[in-house]
Formats: sequence, C-alpha cells, structure tokens
Amino acid sequence: MFTKILIANRGEIACRVIATCQRLGIATVAVYSEADRDARHVRLADEAVAIGPAPARESYLRGDAILEAARRSGAQAIHPGYGFLSENADFAQACAEAGIVFIGPSAAAIRAMGDKSAAKALMQRAGVPLTPGYHGQIQTPEFLREQADGIGYPVLIKASAGGGGKGMRRVDDSADFIEALASCQREAQSAFGNAHVLVEKYVERPRHIEIQVFGDSHGNVVHLFERDCSVQRRHQKVLEEAPAPGMTPGRRAAMGKAATDAARAVNYVGAGTVEFIAAPDGAFFFMEMNTRLQVEHPVTEYITGTDLVEWQLRVAAGQVLPKTQEQLSIHGHALEARLYAEDADRGFLPSTGTLRHLRLPAGSAHVRVDAGVEQGDAITPFYDPMIAKLIVWDVDRDAALRRMRQALADCEVVGVTTNAAFLRRLVMTGSFAQARLDTALIEREQAALAPNEEDSDPALWALAAIAAVATAPPASIDARDPHSPWQAQDGWRLGVRAAHRITLEHRHTQQLLAVRGDGQTWSVTRGDHTLQATGTLSGGALRMQIGGQLHRATVIRDGAELHLFGRDGAQRFTLHDPVSEADQSVADAGRLTAPMPGRIVATLVTPGTQVQRGAPLLVLEAMKMEHTLQAPADGTVHGYHVRAGDQVTDGAVLVDFEATAS
Repeated sequence: MFTKILIANRGEIACRVIATCQRLGIATVAVYSEADRDARHVRLADEAVAIGPAPARESYLRGDAILEAARRSGAQAIHPGYGFLSENADFAQACAEAGIVFIGPSAAAIRAMGDKSAAKALMQRAGVPLTPGYHGQIQTPEFLREQADGIGYPVLIKASAGGGGKGMRRVDDSADFIEALASCQREAQSAFGNAHVLVEKYVERPRHIEIQVFGDSHGNVVHLFERDCSVQRRHQKVLEEAPAPGMTPGRRAAMGKAATDAARAVNYVGAGTVEFIAAPDGAFFFMEMNTRLQVEHPVTEYITGTDLVEWQLRVAAGQVLPKTQEQLSIHGHALEARLYAEDADRGFLPSTGTLRHLRLPAGSAHVRVDAGVEQGDAITPFYDPMIAKLIVWDVDRDAALRRMRQALADCEVVGVTTNAAFLRRLVMTGSFAQARLDTALIEREQAALAPNEEDSDPALWALAAIAAVATAPPASIDARDPHSPWQAQDGWRLGVRAAHRITLEHRHTQQLLAVRGDGQTWSVTRGDHTLQATGTLSGGALRMQIGGQLHRATVIRDGAELHLFGRDGAQRFTLHDPVSEADQSVADAGRLTAPMPGRIVATLVTPGTQVQRGAPLLVLEAMKMEHTLQAPADGTVHGYHVRAGDQVTDGAVLVDFEATAS
C-alpha cells in the first residue's frame, strides 16, 4: 500500500479521500489555488502545495504543476477525484512516464471511452446494447439529416467529445434538423474544441441508470449494482438513489453483465461507471462510460457496505479486488441530494459569499454528509458551488425518503442562497415519492416545484416579528450612567407597553407589524388581527406557544435578513427601513449591477439603443456557467462600464440604463 498520496482536486471529494487515507494510515498532500488557500481540504491534509491562481485552467487543470507538487512532496500516487484531470488521458500518461501511480484507469482506457463515437463502435463489437443511431465519421449536414430520417424522429444530436448536457439537442422533425445541428456543433466546438457529433434515436420517457464497475490488474471485474440518476435538470443530475426502483433481478443481471463486458473490452482497472438509457419496456442501451469515481458513489457504498475510495487505493497499489461478485449484495436503500449554493427561484443562479452560519445534519448510521466547506468558508465564483452531499440510508425506499426529507429540513445555511427548499419540494412530489421516474420528472412537476407565493401562516409572521424585535441590536447607551431607567429600551410606558413597528418581507410580500412584549409574553398585530404568544428566545433557540401550538426554531440574524430554521425547513425574512431604502433607490437608479463575481463574456447592445424589458444586455460567466443579464424595464442603454474579458466583483456597476417613464 502507498505511504503518501497527492489529491489533485478540491472540495468534498478531496476531503473524502483524505478521510479514507487517514483511516488507512496514508499521509496526504493537498494542492490548492490562491482562492483555496484556507479551504477545508487544505486544513485537513498532512501537507499542502500551492499550484497557481484561482481560475481552474491556471491551477487544478495544470497537470505539470500537479506532477511537480507530487515530485517535491514525495507522493507515490495521485488521486484525481472527479472533474478536473480525472478523465484526462494525457495526464494519466504523464503520471506513468513520471513513475507516479495515477489512481484510475490507464490512459488507453480513458482514450477508448472518451470519444463517444469510438466508444460506441467498441461496445458494438463487445455485444453491449446500443441506442439505434449513426456514430460514424461523415459529418455533412445533409448526410446526417438522412441518417436521422432513417432512424425516425425524435432523435438526439450529441457532441461526440461532450458531457454535462452541452452540445446536445432533441429534434422532432426533419425540417428542424439542419438548424439544430448547426447550433449543436457550435456549442460542441466552443465547449470541447471538437464539433463532431453523433445522432441517436431519442428514447421517450427514458430513465438514466448507471452501473458501478470495478476492475483490478489481475483480470477481475465486478459490478456493484445500479444507481438511478433519472432526476435531472438540463442533463445535470439532481437526485440519485440505489438500488433503482422497480429493477427486476433479470434486468439487473443483464445490465450488470453488459457493464462488466464494457469494462473488460478496454481492460479496465479501477472505479468506473457504465451509463445506460433505459426504456419503459425494459430495453436498455449503452450511453457512455465515465472512467472515474462518480459524485453519487456514496449511495452504492451505503447499500453494499463498501468504501470505494479504499478499493481505488488498493487496486492502484496492485492488490486484488476486496470482494468477488458472489460476495456482493444489496442491503436497504440509499438516496443522495446535492446541496448547492444556488437560487432555484431565480433560474438556479449560483450564489457566492461567506458561510456565516452552517449547520448540517449530524452523521449517523442513517445519515451521511460529505462536505468540502465549514462555517466561515467562502463559496467563490471560480468552482462548482456545491456545499455538501446529503446521503441517507434505511431498510427500504419509503423509510429512506422520510430521512431525506428530514435531512433537507435540518440544513441551516446563512450567507448564500441554497437549493435546499427546492430539493425538499422535489422529494415530496408525487412522481418521486411513487418512483414514477424518468429524465423529464422535473419538467413534469413544475407546478409542484414552484415556490408557494401565497401569504404565509400568521403564526410564522408573528414568530419572525418577535425574533426581529428580540434580536435587534441595542442602541448606544450613555456610559456615564448605564443603569439609568431612562436608558432602558424595553418599550416600557405608563399604562401600556409601547409597540415596536417593523416592516418585514417574506416571499415577495411586505407586512407592517406592531410587536409588544417583555421577553416572555408577546402580542403581534398585523392589520386587524392580533396574536398572543408566550415563550423565549435564548441563544438563537426560539420556543414559542401560539394558539395552543408549540413552535421551535433556530433564529439567525444576518444584517437586514432574519432566518428561521424549523421543522419545515428554512424561512427567510427581510427587515425593511423605508427611509434608508428610499435613499438607496435614488442612488441606484439608472444602474445595472453584477449579481455575483465573474467574467464579462460579451456586451450585446450598442450604447444609445432603446430596449424592452427582458432584452439581453450582456453575458456574465461565473461558476462554469454563462448568465445573460436582461433589461429590468423598457428603457435606454446609455453605455457600459465593462467590456468583454473584464473580471467584475459582486455588485459592480455594469450598465448605465435609463428606464422609460411610465
């Protein structure tokens, strides 16, 4: 076994590898960019080496810098995690040439599976079922349309070198094919430097089922059963589970054999995932092979009782696989949700900032949290905005689903917006709860997934109002006589206690509330209605009796924002000061600002142009995604403060914009 390894990654996977190495007595070396100088994986590792500036292309994607770090530290092997260089055949080859073990498959296996067209040809020879389609080299538009016409619509155009949903288009009619092909090829060329595409039959109501495979250098290959990854948004996985609901023993055996046949076809060594599209009638077709560990591997670990990172280390060290196929079995059911710093109600716009409060579910035999950050860490615009993976296990799917609902409700995050509420709505939809799974589930359940904009429970407004008053920062006190009763700020008046009048906003609704209280007995008036409450708020723990019902919540005040974390998840209120906000609105008039740090990709309008509300004004790249900023109203673009290529900070003024007077 190795005595020291270098982890060529960051975030939760780097932390996970470090934890496994510590358990096995293996020393670890972390690498980090300037943005990750104080990151959790750096703090956890035995050693840490700086490899470059914040952008990934100048740090985590620099194979030469990572190899040099391995040489200087004396690391015997490099674990690539996932993403970055994990499927880079040139890097795997460079490691071999440097005499450093790449903890993954050979460069030849990565190359064989990296090109979708070539991989499908290889799989066809190996007898692995393929989706009907054209995977050849001829790329002329008319020829490809003829192939699509022969396959039968709908078809899917896919970038041969692609992934992550980029360079992919569904086409339902021959008349639309040429335009969709051109768009797909442009995106593929831009994203992967390769415009080559393949054309396949689009499977209606497909499920995305993948098989975890493992091979060693002694010729052994096993599968560790399947994961269902059908719940996706824009071809990106959102929820994963194992085993796949409704999987019959016969279908499981057939898919497992196809996956191990695929691995043997390339002499595969290490962890890999063979991904299939599954049709409602039980047919399944090879889609691609990911030659690395997957983000969702913990659900497989839960149901099989294995540590796949440990398996990677042992296999890379030349050992035989820890278990044979006959020794592997399924126990219970596991679910995984990815907690991201993103605003689901604003088109899943990534959110950046410092995690001023972070409390995640406690780990147990039933709940596991894989996190790459801690309270006080920052979510930056340079990398994937994942906060943590929540993984739950129980004896069956229904019990695991209940645990996932609770785990999501137990997430407390202040400082960035998260997708926790969206995920909780998602696992509570009828389709997911009843395992009616396919890749269009999120689109099908749009109504259920939309946030509830109706007026909230009056008791919730009362709790927020009490919390706002109880946590208000004290006004200054005259130090010459700090105990004077005239300096008390408890609202005492002769005859009746004075009311604190506050304006709160929740779910785009503003309310003026009057609050009276002495710390234990409270009354809250909203409009013509008054609620009485008794209870306390101590150390952030709110315990309040309203109308015969006991309410408990954790209260976190963050500037003008008030966060309540209770049994039903997170509720966020904003405290408004009408006077200061009026002054600020005047100061901000005529300006469009950056919603997050990023790089300007393009300005889209000539200064002096009149535009309508929603017109695209510029494109901002942040967190590996492009975001188009739109005109907030009808008006005129007078000029830009930025140009393509500029790096901007959160809140930077980008556009001089004058709204048309209504």
